[in-house]
Amino acid sequence: MQLTARQQEILDFIRARMRDEGLPPTRAEIVEHFGFASPNAAQCHLRALAAHGAIELRAGTARGIVLPEGPENLSGDDSRSLSVPLIGRVAAGTPLLAIVNQEDEVRLDAALFRPRPDYALRVSGDSMTGAGIEHGDLLLVHSTPDARPGQIVVARIDDEVTVKRYRRRGGNIVLASENPGYPDIQVSSTRAFAIEGLAVGSLRSF
Repeated sequence: MQLTARQQEILDFIRARMRDEGLPPTRAEIVEHFGFASPNAAQCHLRALAAHGAIELRAGTARGIVLPEGPENLSGDDSRSLSVPLIGRVAAGTPLLAIVNQEDEVRLDAALFRPRPDYALRVSGDSMTGAGIEHGDLLLVHSTPDARPGQIVVARIDDEVTVKRYRRRGGNIVLASENPGYPDIQVSSTRAFAIEGLAVGSLRSF
């Protein structure tokens, strides 16, 4: 695979984002990182990478960049493999990792995700499609009660568990959707709220 110097830089950037954050960059983030004059310049480089087989492009999503399986992108070291429980439909009022919620186990390469995922959550609904998270995806989650504004979290509001982008507005908690068809959730002080975990990546079946 013969890439130009710039194409290799963009490929390295995509791999680094996947390794460190579990999600590929958006076109806008590529434009900002490399100082391109327009999104079209980034798209031309991405199409060239796709033509070389270095990436796959999927239309209709902001993060529709996929790294194909290969030695450059996946570790073959079994010592770094990890099995995490797959959480399906969450029974109201139960802890996420309660046996009643667990459908199966998912085996993955722990080296691809930081921080280390503790479980996979089956996504229901399309409120986060703008972040590249589709209905039916397996969201990989690191258990933590803490998050920074702007991160995608698994949160519990009363007895309901939801996946949203965590934000603070005027001292108030807002759980933001990534689909204009869904309103943001304003978390009032009268509701029980807790962060269950931080999204570190996702898996998709075709």
